[in-house]
Amino acid sequence: MDAREAVFSGELWDQFCEGLKQAGRTILRPEAPATELDRAEGWRYLSRLIRIALEWHLEFADADFPSFFMPSHETGKIGADNPDNLYLMARINGAHAYVIEGTRGTVHYLSFGTQKGGYERDGKLEQTGFLDHHALVTDADGRFEIVVSAERPAQCANWLRIEPASNAVLVRQTFLDRRSEQPARLTIRRCDTDQRPAPLDAARIAQGLLRAAGFVQNTAALFADWAQGYLAHVNQLPPADQAVCQRAGGDPNIFYYHSAWQLAPDEALVIHIARMPECRFWNLQINNWWMESLDYRYHRVHFNQHTVNRDADGGITLVLAHRDPGHPNWLETAGHTRGTMCMRWVAAKEHVHPTTRLVRLDDFIREARR
Repeated sequence: MDAREAVFSGELWDQFCEGLKQAGRTILRPEAPATELDRAEGWRYLSRLIRIALEWHLEFADADFPSFFMPSHETGKIGADNPDNLYLMARINGAHAYVIEGTRGTVHYLSFGTQKGGYERDGKLEQTGFLDHHALVTDADGRFEIVVSAERPAQCANWLRIEPASNAVLVRQTFLDRRSEQPARLTIRRCDTDQRPAPLDAARIAQGLLRAAGFVQNTAALFADWAQGYLAHVNQLPPADQAVCQRAGGDPNIFYYHSAWQLAPDEALVIHIARMPECRFWNLQINNWWMESLDYRYHRVHFNQHTVNRDADGGITLVLAHRDPGHPNWLETAGHTRGTMCMRWVAAKEHVHPTTRLVRLDDFIREARR
């Protein structure tokens, strides 16, 4: 059945809904926690992926007329989304050239990456070009222009490389303190067209809806596989496979750690970093089983080098617990008994690996009071 016939008959909508139905199997996987909270969050997670997928593959999918949208945010989360980040994405076509214009703002870390692939296809978002604010040339007022193209133009101050297969620009803005820092303001446009978008047709709506359904299925399955893999080292925090992280769209400046955690009501997980190496950024966050950061609007579920309290010797100790352990670096479980966690070094001179120990919460509190 061709796209036009599928649109007129309603078969397209049936295919879209069937794809979403298949995605529900991920929430019922046997290794996933089956508490009321985790199951409810699982269904909400799929609803969030649907919202993101429709923006990614339908509303903002026209590479001839791109604009930035948020592919991950406070109420739509993918793959251990960073609570300190503002994410922006624009869809592009590697056959064309684009210009990003903006003002730098004061945000602590700013990076631009072009990508190819897609979670709806092969589960990969591989880097094809990269630029961060350390190499970004701005004027006295913080304004800049970035050319996004296959070849670097002559006398181009800021260039972001693409390949024929490139299909997106991803922007990461990382805050130390959202309350005091100003994000960059950005626009993007294709260089060689001044036309207007064509009206929606059967081919575009069919492609958008089917890709959106595939995105929901494959994204949910991809990160469910990641979470299942973390069961091999629960309550530890070893380095992740960096190549896997990069294939899923990771920032090349970042060294990642991923794992799972599980706590009984009377337990606490103590995470220790012996020293803070020279780096552009560091943080650690707590996620649910679906690899969504816990609700950082209302709970303390992450720390970075600005918000964390250092030990007397310069190290860092964080405590994950169901109730307040009386420690300034308390990470809240927010009602969860099991989940995942992530730590990242950004452009660190060395990677100081964290250590963990599972303790009785009351014992930890008594020890801290001595």
